[in-house]
Amino acid sequence: MALTAIEVDGLTKRFERVTAVDGISFTVAAGTTVALLGGNGAGKTTTLAMLLGLLEPTAGEVRVLGRDMRHERAHVLPRMNFSSPYVDLPHRLTTRQNLRVYGHLYGIEDVGDRISGLIEDLDLVGFADRPVGALSAGQRTRVALAKALINEPELLLLDEPTASLDPDTGDWVRSYLEAYQRRLGATILLASHNMGEVERLCRHVLMLRQGRIVDRGSPADLIQRYGRSTLEQVFLDIARSREAAQ
Repeated sequence: MALTAIEVDGLTKRFERVTAVDGISFTVAAGTTVALLGGNGAGKTTTLAMLLGLLEPTAGEVRVLGRDMRHERAHVLPRMNFSSPYVDLPHRLTTRQNLRVYGHLYGIEDVGDRISGLIEDLDLVGFADRPVGALSAGQRTRVALAKALINEPELLLLDEPTASLDPDTGDWVRSYLEAYQRRLGATILLASHNMGEVERLCRHVLMLRQGRIVDRGSPADLIQRYGRSTLEQVFLDIARSREAAQ
């Protein structure tokens, strides 16, 4: 694995008159968890889409796992995956059927065994054979995570991975992700509005506002810099354009 999992330089995305991402640059070291934070419309989802190669940047460069995503995306996608509770899986297919489809897309050997392991590990047994459209929001979040882990990716892009989960299940999922990262040395880029989750999981934080990175650092560094006691208070300060404490 490359020492740097993600390299972004001058990344920009414009939609007609709207600039969703405005010349951002950052790196994510391999084997770390980094948070991409910001309010609604800050550019998080657009950035993730460009990292996946789903959107073509207006300007700038993206390298993932040592490869240029503009020209070498096909070499990278088998080594990464993405989860979001806001991207629906086919509703008529069951949990197991959805996982089988993605398992085949990723060319997973012994896909049945892999699916059975994920169903057990993520406690999906009770609804493995129910249509995804009939599941609760929290259950769909867990299925989306299982889909993201089907190929045991080196790089996980996670958008709100514990959305709609109760506190106990959310804590269990965070522990699972920590164990997964330790086991495989995986890299995680996390977009979340749960600041407690970010403080627990992330070594580094990138703060976005109106498509630009306006601050960055470890959760502890940011809390100290803004003179606050929690990362949530720092988030609110940045969202409301307040300056760091002097």
